[in-house]
Amino acid sequence: MAESLTITDNRTGKTYELPVENDTIRALDLRQIKVKEDDFGLMTYDPGYTNTASCKSSITYIDGEKGVLEYRGFPIETLAENSSFTEVAYLLLNGQLPTSDELSVWRDDINHHTVVHENIKRQMESFRYDAHPMGMMISTVAALSTFYPEAKNVQDPENRKLQIQRLIAKVPTIAAFTFRHSQGHPYIYPNNKLSYSKNFLNMMFRMIGNDYEPNEALVKALDILFILHADHEQNCSTSVMRAIGSSEADPYSAWAGAAAALYGPLHGGANEAVLRMLTEIGHVKNVPEYVSRCKNGELRLMGFGHRVYKNYDPRARIIKKCADDVFEVTGRNPLLDVALELEKIALEDEYFVKRKLYPNVDFYSGLIYQAIGLPVSLFPVMFAIPRTVGWLAQWAEMMTDKDQRIQRPRQVYLGERNLDFVPISDR
Repeated sequence: MAESLTITDNRTGKTYELPVENDTIRALDLRQIKVKEDDFGLMTYDPGYTNTASCKSSITYIDGEKGVLEYRGFPIETLAENSSFTEVAYLLLNGQLPTSDELSVWRDDINHHTVVHENIKRQMESFRYDAHPMGMMISTVAALSTFYPEAKNVQDPENRKLQIQRLIAKVPTIAAFTFRHSQGHPYIYPNNKLSYSKNFLNMMFRMIGNDYEPNEALVKALDILFILHADHEQNCSTSVMRAIGSSEADPYSAWAGAAAALYGPLHGGANEAVLRMLTEIGHVKNVPEYVSRCKNGELRLMGFGHRVYKNYDPRARIIKKCADDVFEVTGRNPLLDVALELEKIALEDEYFVKRKLYPNVDFYSGLIYQAIGLPVSLFPVMFAIPRTVGWLAQWAEMMTDKDQRIQRPRQVYLGERNLDFVPISDR
């Protein structure tokens, strides 16, 4: 017998049986529940989509209660330890790990598209000296749609594949250019002999006429951070990517919308907020007072708690180990001691344990980016580089999903109706 849900409408006494599939009911099945025949029918009211599934997906699995994150069935811990970002990108987009030959071809395909048109470079040079890197990045990627008008043909699988490769390849180049712009330094072109992460660091920090060889520990740390941030199910920016994509807009425009959502301080700016909090605390001796003020409701403890995870964020454990490796190279940041003391208190204090306020992915990532030499203004850009892969995987999946339609949420209208118009002379 098929699973079902029986609903009794106490307004009318009528009973309805709704089919249950994958622990969900279809929202449209509620529309049959009416008081009168000409009623619109029952809807759900769910601000922020806290309990509404907008799609079926096979990309990322999260169990927030148990602290589990998997890409295509592979635990994030396994991928961070054994894989590279380009290999994980292939996995997310293709549904399986590549063979050695497939990975080699995939890397070559990405490297083939790392250079941006010189007109793009000139456009970026026209920004003010103090332009925010994320604002530059969003507008520049949006402009790419004018360089590749064929990208609008989103129903062509081969065309989609080409645009995906272009975006994954060009986003680090554009990101590095935004950093060089903020520093007043000439832009460095990509070196396709280098790995994805090493190439990015080279474009960021190499000075003209000098060789640049980043420490392998920093390259590995960056690759791990990219893996951890590659996708995270239907978060705010991913939902925007799908929403814009549902209108069959080109992927560059959809990416710009998703990145604009990521730009918000409640999403991609969270690790910046953590760093500012640690700087404000300043010293381990000040931690108890700060924690007390948080418990009194005067301040917020940034980097703890998560909308999905009600356990220790699995990415936070990996990043914590990553931070240790980075500080062995760059020198220990005194703010790390503040962070460790905050974490210790939060994991032991009943106030935080009861509320399941465990460290999340943002808690240590900002410290690592700062150690590498990045300003806080670049933190959301660093988030957008790897998340490009997740956005594109979700976008591509949506394009082949027969259930998907252009997104058009309903509303509960509470305004006036049937008002009489009063001429302006009589108002």
